[in-house]
Amino acid sequence: MALPERRLEGWIAAVAGTFLPLLYIAPLPYGMPLGLTSLVISFSLLFLFRIRDIRRAAGEVALVLMGFLYVPLLLGHLVLLHGLPAGVQWIFLMMVIVMAGDSTAYYVGSTLGRTKLYPAVSPNKSVEGALGGLAGSVVGALIARATFFPMLTVVDCVATALLLGLLGQLGDLFESLLKRSCGVKDSGTIVPGHGGILDRLDSILFAAPAAFYYAYFVFK
Repeated sequence: MALPERRLEGWIAAVAGTFLPLLYIAPLPYGMPLGLTSLVISFSLLFLFRIRDIRRAAGEVALVLMGFLYVPLLLGHLVLLHGLPAGVQWIFLMMVIVMAGDSTAYYVGSTLGRTKLYPAVSPNKSVEGALGGLAGSVVGALIARATFFPMLTVVDCVATALLLGLLGQLGDLFESLLKRSCGVKDSGTIVPGHGGILDRLDSILFAAPAAFYYAYFVFK
């Protein structure tokens, strides 16, 4: 989604953003704030001295800086989640909740969907599909408890399913908003038939931080 005339900045930002999540596990105090601060200042100065069209400068800077927050900052919570006790189980639980919700929302929406959820952003999604997706997320969490994560309580299953399931759906809607704003159908072509990488990660991006903070602050 990078602007053609900003290809250099786009590539530098992509490389920097790829390594940014590693700062979550770096043996350096305040590594992530330091990394983010350095990137924000560096790219602000880069755009300051590489002006193309001053009327578009604010939007171009915002687009690049948003890239540091949207993917590296959010997705980096998977690194933190993995480092917790039962971190692997938490990651699989999050995946089950999101994927079960995704699949159930699709099938319920396809068969029973009547009321449009947010047509301006995603015209094919329905309220019925969204509610069905949340129900599917709850079932997925209960299955996870019965199979590989017995430490969860039923309350944990319902709470995490509703929280992560809802955030997963909102993440999907936000990705649709970005694509429509940029006038593209998919975020890329690297996964044939499934859109770009972001089309596979959009739900996880919003769910990962919530999974980490629930596991860290609530789960006992």
